[in-house]
Amino acid sequence: MVHEKQYWKQVFWMATILAFGFGLLGFFDRMANGHLHADYGSYVPWGLWVAGYIYLIGLSAGAFLMSALVYVFRIEAFEKIGRLALLTALATLIGALLCIWFDLGHMGRAWRLVARTNFGSVMGWMAWLYGSYFVLLLFEFRFATRAELTAHHSVRTTSPLVQKLVGFDPTQPEAHPVEKDLKVLRILGSVGIPLAIAFHGSVGAIFGSVGARPYWNSGLTPIIFLVGAATSGGALLALVTAVFGIRTQREQDRRIVYLIGRLVLVLLAMDVLLEWSEMSIGLWSSLPSESESIRLVLFGHFWWVFWFVHVGFGILVPGLLLLFKPRSLTAVALAGLLITVTFISVRLNIVIPALAVPELEGLRYAFTGPGLKFDYFPSLMEWQLFLFTISLSAMVFLAGIQWLPVVDYSVENPGSEGGK
Repeated sequence: MVHEKQYWKQVFWMATILAFGFGLLGFFDRMANGHLHADYGSYVPWGLWVAGYIYLIGLSAGAFLMSALVYVFRIEAFEKIGRLALLTALATLIGALLCIWFDLGHMGRAWRLVARTNFGSVMGWMAWLYGSYFVLLLFEFRFATRAELTAHHSVRTTSPLVQKLVGFDPTQPEAHPVEKDLKVLRILGSVGIPLAIAFHGSVGAIFGSVGARPYWNSGLTPIIFLVGAATSGGALLALVTAVFGIRTQREQDRRIVYLIGRLVLVLLAMDVLLEWSEMSIGLWSSLPSESESIRLVLFGHFWWVFWFVHVGFGILVPGLLLLFKPRSLTAVALAGLLITVTFISVRLNIVIPALAVPELEGLRYAFTGPGLKFDYFPSLMEWQLFLFTISLSAMVFLAGIQWLPVVDYSVENPGSEGGK
């Protein structure tokens, strides 16, 4: 088992480093040339990086809500994945914030969102919500791992500062305040649930409140964002739990993955229902300002993104795997991988189509010049920088798995806190 886990760690590390190296080219291009080599412009000002930000922030919110099943609702069946869910939420949050930071025209002014907040703006509130969520995640992760960290012999010989950070008391070296930590985790998790709903719901509210874009303008938009976050975040957690989080030869451990798979299947069905409702009503109403965007998604130049990537590999294949192979570790892990990877297409099909439809008839042909176009496809530099943020998130996750007590491979009862 140990050799198997080490093998997969090495594979993921190698793939992540290769992706990071390729993405680094886009990072240098962005730093040197700004937005010069990006394909968006005046009519389509949001592109891959905004979609990637929504995608990653959804993964973070979904993974965090899964951790709440452990620390708030105390569901014992999921107890072993609590720390893994928190690490996943933290890693994807870092990638999301980097992604939207790279999209800013003046990256050095990002601090003004906090220092000079306009609380009449949803984006102003989001800056504070993200900051609060990031701090809460750090504290939750500290309390979730403190018992294991203080039990490690190396902590006893390290500096007083590190001892203080991990909560080690040299006067009581054998004391592990597990019960106290669990109470703190329950409080933090209870605060985090409405916080996660608020910050990702506010992302949906930004889109849903834009009356000039009927494709976005709906009271259901924040709900769609939240259900999508839970679906994609749960799928990612199913994947990382299957690969890193369990002893695969133990049925009681494998059962955790099966339970996550069933939950993801239900969430996937809810997400499909909401998507079908929005698209079918939009097409049935035949309002050109809304139905044209939907037709772009279904039948436009990039129709294959919806039908093949999203519906085929993001819904049908994983749905069938979860429905007919619910007790296959490989099937659940593959379904989680497919949903996680293809969900970026969902976010792209939210952001781009609404912007790709001219607000005024004939606007497409009225003016010509750089950036004055409605046809958008991410440039190589945009893909590279997006890959850079994804690989950086993966590095944070893999480093946590490698050097912190995130995963419990012990042979004790899954509810025990002492194993490592």
